[in-house]
Parts: sequence; structure tokens; C-alpha cells
Amino acid sequence: MHPIFPQETFLPAKILFKKGGLSDLAKETAEFGARGLVIHGASFEKNGFKEKIADDFKKTGLFAEFFCRTQGEPTLGEISAVIEKGRVLKIDWILGIGGGSVLDLAKAAAGLFHAKEKPVFYQEGGALGERGIPFIAVPTTAGSGSEASPNSVIIHPEKKVKLSIRHQDFLARKVILDPDLLKGLPFAVMCYSGMDAWVQAYESFISKHATWFSENFALKAIQLISRHLTPALNAGRDEDLGGLMLGSFFSGIAFSHSRLGVIHGLAHPLGVLYNVPHGLICSICFAPSIKLNLEAMGNQKYAIMSQAVGMDLLQKVHELQKTLKIISPFKGKPLLEKEKIIAETLKSGSTAANPKPITRDDVEYLLREIF
Repeated sequence: MHPIFPQETFLPAKILFKKGGLSDLAKETAEFGARGLVIHGASFEKNGFKEKIADDFKKTGLFAEFFCRTQGEPTLGEISAVIEKGRVLKIDWILGIGGGSVLDLAKAAAGLFHAKEKPVFYQEGGALGERGIPFIAVPTTAGSGSEASPNSVIIHPEKKVKLSIRHQDFLARKVILDPDLLKGLPFAVMCYSGMDAWVQAYESFISKHATWFSENFALKAIQLISRHLTPALNAGRDEDLGGLMLGSFFSGIAFSHSRLGVIHGLAHPLGVLYNVPHGLICSICFAPSIKLNLEAMGNQKYAIMSQAVGMDLLQKVHELQKTLKIISPFKGKPLLEKEKIIAETLKSGSTAANPKPITRDDVEYLLREIF
């Protein structure tokens, strides 16, 4: 019998979906204490957000230190650096404002703030016994769904692997979804982020751990993202930016309760080895995955997704990839560390949730399709 509800639910304590919601940031964080650390990316300063937020904090009587992270995926070392800085400053909360990497770093640092062991201990499966400090999430891209999930994807540089640190206490105490923050995003960032969110929703919907609860969030995400992504990229109207942001958030709720699939199992090792944007890898694996999983997902689920996007799902994926000029960055490149890629894909928790049990031959098929 198809489950209706997951055994546990993971939802942020408060969600504010509001155009111009950034203006409420100081007021929303004040209840957690007077001292905080704001994690952000380089674009945060360029677009004037930092100056505005800093001014709002001062007016509210809050102390906020800012931490600008480097480009690329967050690492274990970065988590330790943020925690050390926060302890010196005696902070009460951590706020992440940015894309998925920024949110994952802020989330992990807040969740592990009082942890007795180093971050690698928990990445390798160690139990977390100490509760962290409040984490507030403000996404500035629509793609990762990190603001809705209890896990942080972190790179282990020495082992060259990307693994999650997951705990229910990692969930954001507050999420501010402000569609205005998507304005001015570079085309590639919005494109790849949006495709990542769509793939997350698709993999969640067909996951073998899917429930009625997760399927409904996933299906609404599929509908919203497929409808609003291209218009948001072309015109950036409020309606489309809001739809895209909500779709990404819903995809995060969905996969938090169902896990993902082989696309994400493969995307993690490829992203580390080739330093290619995660959303781009997910995009080019989308169509091959549909073909691979078609029998296992069943005609009914395929038909439901096709109805949600307004046409045959596979045709829609091909059409959107052509419109957005998404091509494989791996074509013509040598396949590095093939055995490592296959091994990591097969042992991934995302791959384990795929509706079709994935074999070595399946991973090789996907690699042939994108290389």
C-alpha cells in the first residue's frame, strides 16, 4: 500500500513568503538574541544587500558580523572556521543569505556550533548529541531547496568526496522567501539552479520512499518550475520569480522526506572531480534518467508529470534544454577516475532511493550519455 505520510516530518518553524521580505530580516532575527553571524557570497556585497542589512541591524540594536565565503562548494574546513569565528564573537544565531552552498555552510555551522567533535566526525556518520544555535535561511537563488531541508552537502577535500551531514536540528528556525532577491541573477546561475530544483522534484516524485505527502510537494514544484523558469529568465516578472522560488522551496520539502535518485548520486562525484556546476550536471542527466527509470516509475507517474508540465515530460525536458542552450560540458573530455565515480554513485544514499535498483551497467549508461 502506498504510504500517505512519512514517519517523520522536517519543516522550518516559520516561513515568510513576501516580496520585499528582506526588510523584515532584522526584526525576524531579533528574537534569537542580540548577536549574530551572517554568512554570504561575493554577490551579496555587489548588489547592495550587505549595506542595507547592516543598517537595519544597527537600527534594531543588533550586532551582526559578516562572513563572506569563497566560491565553490562548502568544505569541512570552512565549517570549522565559521564556528571558531562565531565562538569568539559569542553569537546567538547564524544567518545564511545566498545560494545553496552559502545556506549549507551556515546550516552546518549553526547545527554543529556546540558539537564536541570535528565536522568530519558527523559527516562520516557520528551521532550529534549537542543542539546547535538557531539558523535563519534567506535563499537568493531558486534551486537547491537547502532552506527547507535538514541536511548540508559538504566536500571532504582530502578524500575528494561530497557527502551530507544530516540532522533534524539543522532545520532553519525561520525562512524568508523574497522573490526580489532573484532579480539580477546571472542567466547561468538562475538557469542551472532552476533545473536543479526541477530535477530534485522529479527524483523525489518517483523515489521509492515517496509518500502522498512528498509527492504533492514534488508535483507542485514540477508544475511551478516548468511553467515559470523560462519566463523568469527572460522577463523576470514578479509572478514568475515568485513561482520559481516557491517551486524550489517545495522541491526541498519533497526530497527531505523522500530522498532523491541516481542523478544526484552521480552528480556529486562528477561535480567534485570536474568542478562543474551541480545544476548543469543534473540538467544533462535528466533525460537519460527518465529513460532509465521509465519502467520502474510506471506509466501513471509519468503521465501525471507530463500533465503537470503540459506535454510529454521527456519532450518538455528536451525542449527546455534546447531553449536554454544546455549542453554537456563533458563532451570530448576524458572520463577521469571512472571506477571511483561508479563506486561512489552506487553507494550513495540518493542512488539507493532510485525507483529502479541501480547497477554498474546503469551508471555506465548515464556516463556514456553525457560524455
